[in-house]
Order: sequence, then C-alpha cells, then structure tokens
Amino acid sequence: MTMPVKDAPFLEERTAAVMESVFNDPIVKKALEQAVPQEIFTIEEQIEICEVPAPPMKEQTRAAMIAEKINSYGLEASIDPVGNVIACRKGTDPDGPVCVISAHMDNSFREGTDTTVRRQNGRLFAPGISDASRALACMLQVIRMVVNNDVKTKGTLLFIATVGQEAEGDLRGVKRIFYSSGIHVDGVLVLDGADPGRLLYGSVGSKRYKIEYSGPGGHSYLNFGQYPSATQALCRAGALLANLQVPAEPKTTFTLATMSGGSSVNAIAEHAECEIDLRSEDPQMLDGLVQEVLPLFAFGAQLENQRWNVTDPALQVRCKVTPIGHRPAAVSKPDSPVLQAARAAQMALGIELTEYMSASTDQNVPMSLGIPSTSLGAGGREGFNHSLSEWFEPVRSYEGPQLCLLTALALVGLENGADPMLPIYTAVPRAQWQDRL
Repeated sequence: MTMPVKDAPFLEERTAAVMESVFNDPIVKKALEQAVPQEIFTIEEQIEICEVPAPPMKEQTRAAMIAEKINSYGLEASIDPVGNVIACRKGTDPDGPVCVISAHMDNSFREGTDTTVRRQNGRLFAPGISDASRALACMLQVIRMVVNNDVKTKGTLLFIATVGQEAEGDLRGVKRIFYSSGIHVDGVLVLDGADPGRLLYGSVGSKRYKIEYSGPGGHSYLNFGQYPSATQALCRAGALLANLQVPAEPKTTFTLATMSGGSSVNAIAEHAECEIDLRSEDPQMLDGLVQEVLPLFAFGAQLENQRWNVTDPALQVRCKVTPIGHRPAAVSKPDSPVLQAARAAQMALGIELTEYMSASTDQNVPMSLGIPSTSLGAGGREGFNHSLSEWFEPVRSYEGPQLCLLTALALVGLENGADPMLPIYTAVPRAQWQDRL
C-alpha cells in the first residue's frame, strides 16, 4: 500500500478537462506511443551523449553534438554566446505562449574522467550516464515525437540544452536565457533526474562564498606567540559555524565545503581559504542566513588576533569574502499551471507521484522571476549520481519523454484542440522583449 505524498497539488477542474482533450487527441496518442519502440534508440543515444566529454565550463564538444542531432531531426539549432543550444518549434498562434523544454549538458566530473559506459545486469554504469545524459536523450526524443508526427501547437515549444548547471557553472546558461537574451518565455519544463514520479514545486536557493585569510606568517617555533595564524583563524570561524542553529522548516543548511592553507609543517600559516555553501528554499531565510554566517568568519580573524594580542594592523590576520555563486530560491503555489499540467499528465499516463519537493535545478532562475516552472524526471531509475559509480537502469524509461511531451502540449495547446493552460508572462510586457525565436 502506497502512502499519499504530502501536500500534493489538487487538480483543478479546467486542468482535468484540458488534459483529457490533449491525451485523447489521435495525433498526440500516436506520438506518445512512438516513445515505446524508440526507447531502444533513445538509450543508445544516451550512451553516445555520455561518452562525449562535458566537464564543468567545457561543454563545447557536447554542444556541437546536440546541435547536430537536433538539426538532423528537423529543427534548426543554434548556439548562443555562452554555449546554450537553442531550437524552436513555432506554434500556429503568434500570440500564443512560449514553453521551454530544457536539459543541461555539463556533468560534475573533472576533465579527463573516463565516461565510457559499461553494461552489467541490465544497468548502465558511467560517470554522468544519468545526470544529465538521460535528460538530453529524453529532450531529443521529445523533439522526434513532435516532428515525426507533425504535432501542431498553438503556442511555441523552445528546446534548450544549457551550459553551466553543475559546480562552478552557477547556472550561467539559464541565467543568460532569462537575464540577457531577450527571448520571451512564459513557462519552463526542466528535465533533470530520472524518476518521472518526482515533481518539484520549489527551488532550493544557494549562496556560495570563498573566504580567504592572510597574515604575516612566520616560523612555527621562533615566532610562536608573536604572529597570528591564518589557518587557526579559519578553524575558529569553522567552529562557530558548526555550532550555528538553523530552522528545520523551511529546510535551511550550511556547509563548510572545502578548506586549504599553510605552506609548511614548521610555519605559521600566511594564507588559508575555504568555500561555503548556504541553502534554503525561502529567499528571505537564505538572505538572513548570509547575514548571520559571514560575520562569523570576520570574527574568526578577530579572535585569532586577540588570542596573541596582535594590535598592529600590519601584523594581523585579515579576512576577505568573495561571492562565487548564487542560485535564487523560490516556491510555486499548487495552482501553478506547470504543476497542474504535470500532475495531470502523470495521472493520465498512470505514473505514481513519488515525491513532491524542492531541489536545485535550472528551474531556479525562471521560478524566482515568477515564470511558471518545474522539473520533470526523464525516465528510468538512477543511483550514485555525481560519483564514479553512477548508474542508470532503463525501467519504463519511455515514460520520461511521454510525460514531458504531454505536459508541454497541455501548456501550449493544440492547433485544433485544447487552448493553452499557460498564461502570457506579463511582468515584462511582451513588446519589450527582443523576441529572437
């Protein structure tokens, strides 16, 4: 017996009616059915994508590959100034909504990592085989389903393979789309993760900083008690951080992620540094956490200077804080059209809602701007993501492309069928956008 997922969105009457109309459309049914026999090809394409290197900040080779594939499937792909691959399937209504379907291209592994895929007991093993090779393969399958069956929509479908989702990428690809590209977007479906039963209502925001301590240094024995230590200042601050109390709801977290410093075992450290990661799905809570945490590191330097009674500024340990990443936080209401459409599509396809939660994906940026957004699983099962033991199992994995297509079609509407569920984003008047579709 399965337990109901807490706070799952309740379907509105209009949502059910739109989904029934879309799901029963003969052309849509044919497109959905295509996903099943073509899943064998999709899996092989997933493997091919995985074996093309795409370490953080170096996605160019994979981007060229994805663009070539999209062109071969009947859409015209282009690569923007930061490396995103963009392709458009225009709707029949020039004033209809624009829905983005996206997947990120980068993985979380350093350059030179062996991503050769091996098969064992029905599973595929390789770094990046699921995250995000599966999502890219799923997006390509959706393109084939639309083009091969000539699915005509009222609104426009915009397919984007983004850069910079992982590690130090800091969402640079999706930030380019929504902060400076001038492309008008009304809704976003991000393909991320495998489980098609997972639905994201919130975006876990993060703010990341590099903390650096610098001081005069000295001999560990001869200068003991004369000069403060950069590494000890960092340790003092780290201890303060470790004892910080944060709320359980909304979940708010802190991590002292990396530490380094010192030059020799017999030297008072001249330099030490660390990186910290602060997270919450509540924007105000995240900002409050920043205001509480950053002073702890300055206080660490102060405590170290006081411990050795160093009052000369030239001899004191100093603290420098540099922002290195910001993923905006946001939460959607249950009546968000993308949540409504996605939940209705799950129900139509017989996919159980397994998780209704927040996470950090490319959805963070559009959701924080008030653009209806969510993330959908690309199908199958996965494990040990972001590790060298990462695996993917293609169990009913065709459900990922089916779910994505059905959700998107409900949002943009069909030419001779249901009207779009997705409203036009009006925070910025449409006429002010440089529409480059």
